This record gives sequence, structure tokens and C-alpha cells, in this order.
Amino acid sequence: MQNEWIQPILDEAKAKGLERTARVYPEAGGVIKIDGQEVLNFSSNDYLDLGRHPHVVDRAREALDHYGIGATASRLVTGTLPIHEELEARLAREKGYQSALVFGSGYMANAGTIPVLAGRDDLIFADKLVHASMIDACKLSGAKLVRWAHNDARALQTRLEQSAGTPGRKLIITESVFSMDGDIAPLKEIAALAEKHGAMLMVDEAHATGTFGKNGSGLVRELGIENAVTVSMGTMSKAMAGYGGFIACSNNLRQLLVGSSRAFIYTTAPPPAVIGAALGALDVFEASPRLGSILQANADYFRSMLHEAGLDTLQSQSQIIPIVIGDNEKAVAISQKLRDQGIICAAIRPPTVPPGSARLRISITLAHLVDELERAAKLIIAAVKN
Repeated sequence: MQNEWIQPILDEAKAKGLERTARVYPEAGGVIKIDGQEVLNFSSNDYLDLGRHPHVVDRAREALDHYGIGATASRLVTGTLPIHEELEARLAREKGYQSALVFGSGYMANAGTIPVLAGRDDLIFADKLVHASMIDACKLSGAKLVRWAHNDARALQTRLEQSAGTPGRKLIITESVFSMDGDIAPLKEIAALAEKHGAMLMVDEAHATGTFGKNGSGLVRELGIENAVTVSMGTMSKAMAGYGGFIACSNNLRQLLVGSSRAFIYTTAPPPAVIGAALGALDVFEASPRLGSILQANADYFRSMLHEAGLDTLQSQSQIIPIVIGDNEKAVAISQKLRDQGIICAAIRPPTVPPGSARLRISITLAHLVDELERAAKLIIAAVKN
């Protein structure tokens, strides 16, 4: 039989506590109802609770009414609509760059950009914990991949010095806020190294967009290092509550990507309603510039409760708070126990995180009130310790 090889793989994954299923939830958001019970969802990336925000929904509806359900073609055929260019101009302005380019998803933004920046004769220096989409993009590029110890600027410096004199372009890639650890990269040090060694720098700001910086502009702009960062990447699927990805860059790099990025060229343009929702989210960022600060204050408070109880949250400095469990099956069991108590926090296991570091991944959102955070913290602490 042609499919006989599949079942042994599934059996092995189950034996290792790595079996995965896509559980169906009746709705999305930070607070949802399951079988009539109100449940706190700490696995949502809707950090600012904009998924049902009236203005965001209205902007999506207006785009739907005006343009219909789809762009109907790729961007280079007839799929570029005025609303796409409006969003790109707005993103460029908010991020502090000349231009921006929207992709169908964050994954596509990384997969479509990195292979244009580096190819077979080039070097890519990647933090060991960068997102899977960045690693896949490196493989697509054909460039030599050099890994450096997580958030260790000295380790990056060593790798760059070892490559001195090597022909070809050099590209450094990192996240600003890491999606599984919740810690923050030493971006100023990395940017200085990029400039010193003549390397390009691409920063994935998926989890910093909307949650850090003025009007949610992210850490690159907050730190004032736009000139040293060749590409600032972001998504519309986290704090912007919708779907899609984008990069902010120079005019000439945008033009190069338009003509050569396969993930941009060979796919239908994002639907108008998705673009409208993103514009609505940016409106909210501008009208309520303190949302990110409130979110981080709540996250700090929640994290402090976990620390006082002796839980391991690694070096989290953001709205993403990991609780390291270690054993895969134990992490799954704790996650299920909490779900039974009205708390959703997913168990994250290898290969998403390194072996032996299975964890609960907590996402603090503005859907969670302070008293709900306190109740959740008590339940989580008890579940982990007992």
C-alpha cells in the first residue's frame, strides 16, 4: 500500500507526546463561550482585543461593500486595488520607511522577502530561535545559513568576524519580540553590528507591531534604528486582529520585490475586507496610542504573580509569557486541566520549541480584566505545582 508509511509516523508522534489535532472552538477572542461556560482564552494573538472592535469591523464591511469579496487576481495582473496602496502607504508612514509591501500572510512575507535579499552565493546569520517561516525562507534562498546563540550579540559578532572577506551579500535576521519566549532582541547592538560589517538586517516585528512603540509602530521605530534595518516585517494577524503580512523598506527594495518575490507575484492579492480591517486597526492605534502600554503593564503584573510563585517564564519581557514545563505529556496534561477550569493556554512542544522545553504559552490581551488575570494566575500556578 502506498500509505503504509504514514501510520508508524503518527504512532511515534503519539508515543512522544507530540500528537497534534486542530480543536474546533465555537468563536474567537480573548473571552469565549464553550457549552455555555465563559472561558478565558490565553492562546489568542489578538493582543489589543480588536477582533470585534466596531470601527475595525466597519472598515472591513465598507471594503466588502465597495469592492466585493475578493481582489480576483494577483497584484501584477488586476489584483491591485486602491485600498491595497492606501494600506501600504499607511504602513510605511507608521513604520518610518519610504515604502511597504503587503503579502497574503506573515509566512509569505518572510518566504517572499528573504530569498530576494540573499541567494546561493550569500550568507544569512539567523538567531537560533527565529520563526519557522524565516528558516524555511533561508532554505528557499539557497544561501549558507549561519546560526548564532539566541539574543547573544557577542555570538553574532564572532560569526560576522569569522566571515570577514567572504564574498557575497550578508543578511542578519532576527525577531524583535520572540513568539515563543516573549523576550526582546538586543536590536541596537545587532543594528550596530550590521552597519559595522556591511550586512543587511531584517527584523520580524510580528509580535511587536501594535504592542510597542508610538501608535504601535514597533520596536525598530521606537529605538530609532530604521536606517540600520533594511526590512521591518510585520503582520496584520496579531495585534491588528486580521490576516496578512507586510514588510516596510526602501522604495528601490519594494520595486525589486514587486518584480522578483515569488510569494508576492504568484498568488491572488489579499481580499479587500482584510485590507479594510487592517486600516481600521491602524485607525485605532492612532486614536488610542496607550493601548500597547496598558497591555505591557498588565503583562508585567501577570508575570510578577507567576515569578512570586517560582514559575519559570524564561526572559519574557512582553505580552507573551511562557511557562516552561519540560515534559511534553505533562505540558499537555496541565493544559487540559486548565481548560476544564475555564482557562485556555496551549501546550507548545517540539519542534516549535527546543526538545525538553515544552511549555504553556500565555498571551495576555486587553480582553482580560485585571481580576480575570489574578484568577487565571492562581489557577495556572496551582495546576503547574500540583
